[in-house]
Amino acid sequence: MRIFNRAHVPWFIFVLLATAAAIVLYVANFHPQRMPAGIHLPAYLIQKPSEYRSVGGTPLGLIFGAISFAIFIFATLLGVRKKVVLWRLGTLQRWMRAHIWLTLLTIPLVFLHSGFRLGGPMTTLLMALYAIVMVSGIYGLILQHQMPHLMKERLPAETVFEQIPHIRSQLYVAAEKLRDSFRPVPPKKTDAGAPAPSPAKSVTAGSTPMSSTAGDLSTPTARAKSTVGSTITAEPISPPAAMAAEVTEVKASEAAPPVSAPNAAAPPPKAIEMIGTPTSAATTVAKPATPAAEPAVATAAKPAPDPASEAALVEFLERQILPYLSARRGEKFQLNNPRFSDETFRFAKLRVAEAYRGRVEEIQAWCDERRMLDLQTKLHHWLHAWLFAHVPFSFLLLMLTAWHAFVTLFYY
Repeated sequence: MRIFNRAHVPWFIFVLLATAAAIVLYVANFHPQRMPAGIHLPAYLIQKPSEYRSVGGTPLGLIFGAISFAIFIFATLLGVRKKVVLWRLGTLQRWMRAHIWLTLLTIPLVFLHSGFRLGGPMTTLLMALYAIVMVSGIYGLILQHQMPHLMKERLPAETVFEQIPHIRSQLYVAAEKLRDSFRPVPPKKTDAGAPAPSPAKSVTAGSTPMSSTAGDLSTPTARAKSTVGSTITAEPISPPAAMAAEVTEVKASEAAPPVSAPNAAAPPPKAIEMIGTPTSAATTVAKPATPAAEPAVATAAKPAPDPASEAALVEFLERQILPYLSARRGEKFQLNNPRFSDETFRFAKLRVAEAYRGRVEEIQAWCDERRMLDLQTKLHHWLHAWLFAHVPFSFLLLMLTAWHAFVTLFYY
């Protein structure tokens, strides 16, 4: 929560005025000789001399202690307010501001209540617990003020903290699938009772899938290949001769040049039929659909696999990437260092062919994301670790303060 905000100005002024009023009352009652000559308090603000040796047992000391104890109770209720969001007793931000400034007000009140003395073992223990609670609270306040700026500078994209383990497991699964895609697919066992494949629908050599899609990767490219791609047949289908003749006649009529003579009559439909013969039309249609045309295009669109590059990527994944992505604490690995990671992936690109360098960049993006997730986890732990000391010591301080008040009121 930001401290340098206009909403905190009224609370700051209130704490200053309350501290000044408490100090004036303390000095006027217990050290009247130190009061300035021109300042005199009313008689009802000056307590009568008592036989109490400590300030805490006097009426003014009890007032300081009671106010501090009430603030302790209110500060403890902040945890309940966070759990019960439907309460309409002010917004959570107002509760947080009151929690911060009222607990800071307890610092002068506690010292004035004790008379700047530690006292016996019980009061010494209370002062030690109070110091731990206040130091941890101020430390947490500084962290909450500075950590958002640090996270904004060092984290390009922040992830929901509860989703970080799931995202880390997804990165590891993606790396495993990539590794398995480069491994040769084992031959399938043929069933003796299955019917033989039809020769008309036999798949040509040009439709063999690449090794990058053999592992059923969940990528847009793999889904497009598996959904849009169709089986290439070895025997093309040619249209009948009569249909081909009609297609040729229509094309010839559309492509015929206009007659230059103004009074020339258009040739009859029967004359157009004599332009081409069924034999020539069938030859014209069948030429683009030769059996070797489509397989040649399919083979040229897919680069040939490089066994050496795939073997280098498999080794790189198994030795460095998979152990890093599966580790519980990534800071123990050298890939957690951005400079070392850049050098490693630059060397990995040199070991593979040009067609596989996109895969190396994809792996590097996975490692960069894992590094950002580890950094966010670390900053999140730093941001909330102080609560493990602040919360339990606060409850212990509240219980011991209640016991201290009970003993003071009924046994002294």
